[in-house]
Amino acid sequence: MPIKMLHIPTADGQADAFAAFPDRGRHPGVLMYADGFGIRPVLREMAHELAGHGYYVLVPNLFYRHGPAPVIELPEYIGEEVRSAVFAQLMPLIEAHTAERVLSDADAYLRFLTSQPEVAAGPVAVTGYCIGGLLATRTAAAHPGQVAAVAAFHGPVGADGPDALAEITAQVHFGHAESDLTPEALGELNQALDAAGVGYTSEIYPGTVHGFTMSDTDAFDPAGLKRHWDRLLPLLDRTLANS
Repeated sequence: MPIKMLHIPTADGQADAFAAFPDRGRHPGVLMYADGFGIRPVLREMAHELAGHGYYVLVPNLFYRHGPAPVIELPEYIGEEVRSAVFAQLMPLIEAHTAERVLSDADAYLRFLTSQPEVAAGPVAVTGYCIGGLLATRTAAAHPGQVAAVAAFHGPVGADGPDALAEITAQVHFGHAESDLTPEALGELNQALDAAGVGYTSEIYPGTVHGFTMSDTDAFDPAGLKRHWDRLLPLLDRTLANS
């Protein structure tokens, strides 16, 4: 299955990216936002896995303004002993990635995704992890006619408040880490989704901590990752015309 290295034209330059997709034909497009650690082998594995189910998966380097991926040097395994040092390098990049930049980049990413010859006509999906979950949610809200599904995992999806959720027309799945929000906070988020008229599932994945999908970190939970696939794949199957 091909993995192609790409450069996406944006308002501020070019974002390096990669795409994974099946060998033949045209396939529904999925924009995948990485977590804060960025593009690395585990993201390629996840994109490859998703592409194997019949999708063209585009994964941009969120922090391209600071250089090509990997923007910072990452250890092969991100455990407790290195986490604080890694975050000290990452936080300035995350803080510089303003809402204005997020939306400008989302325009460019979707324009590029839908113009690729391997991508089928029709709506697309957006998925994201950690901070990428918030970016996916913002992208869906900003492109209601184009994004048919949005899935976010252990992401701060309610950070922009209930009014932002009201713009979403996509089908939604939010998979939360048990350590990320209380049942009461989940209830408030789901009430906001109900009030917005969004079609959604939103649940806490039992026994998980923030980052549970990422196998190269000490947050990884195999059962949580499996549940993530069990929720994500049917969502895409329902909302995209998978060939």
